[in-house]
Amino acid sequence: MKKNLLKQILLWLAIIFVVVFSLAPALWQLLTSFKLNEDISKLPTIYFPTRFTLSHYTELFDRRPFWRYILNSAFVSILSTAFALGIGAPAAYALARLRPKGQNIILASILVVTLFPGILLFFGLLEIVQFLRLGNNYLALIIPYTAINLPLTILVLRSFFEQLPKDLEDSARVDGYNTWQTLTQIILPMTLPALVTTGILTFIFAWNEFIFALTFITRDDMKTIPVAAAQLSGASTFEIPYGPIAAATVLGTLPLVLLVLFFQRKIVQGLTAGAVKG
Repeated sequence: MKKNLLKQILLWLAIIFVVVFSLAPALWQLLTSFKLNEDISKLPTIYFPTRFTLSHYTELFDRRPFWRYILNSAFVSILSTAFALGIGAPAAYALARLRPKGQNIILASILVVTLFPGILLFFGLLEIVQFLRLGNNYLALIIPYTAINLPLTILVLRSFFEQLPKDLEDSARVDGYNTWQTLTQIILPMTLPALVTTGILTFIFAWNEFIFALTFITRDDMKTIPVAAAQLSGASTFEIPYGPIAAATVLGTLPLVLLVLFFQRKIVQGLTAGAVKG
């Protein structure tokens, strides 16, 4: 009995430690965004303030077009996610069911591409953007984000498609469905959790990406949230606006948190699908 009680205590202590360790940075940013400037710079450090202010949030929208930055990030992220799923789902289905010639070579190429960090593509993409004159154009972000996320999208969706019974497609052919109708009307609705999970991963990458957005977009009204938050400046050259930066971080993270919470059930279904075969 004592051993079981000790195990439960140790388990709960481990859970509490992991939760605190994971949430501490986010909680620190959240508290900093509500602190007064004198409390932020005060020594010894004030971890839990007793005075709160919303001035850092209002400053973001009064001095800068922060709503515009949020819309820019949303526009680029949503479109790149839609393109990645729109191209990746048919490609994954073709690899899983149609078995094209050279399938193993295609899969090996896709796998190799996923191993490359996106930063290695930076100079090549920069040359392409300059050649096509896509600087300060949303396509300069949408196309690279789609291309980078496409291999992972294909690999993940292909594994889900392969787990579906082939009897579904045989029944669809008997009913007169062609390949495209089978995919869009039968297969995709059944793999909605996988689409949601893959789409959220793609969306998060596009929302948080910094290097490409910093280089390919220089116009202030076209910046995304990561770039806008990194370029926040204080009243003087030597002042670091910790409060507005923390507020911008919170506002930039909040949509992702709401997105994950809203689709939480679908995400769990997508992550656990196929774990148990019956």
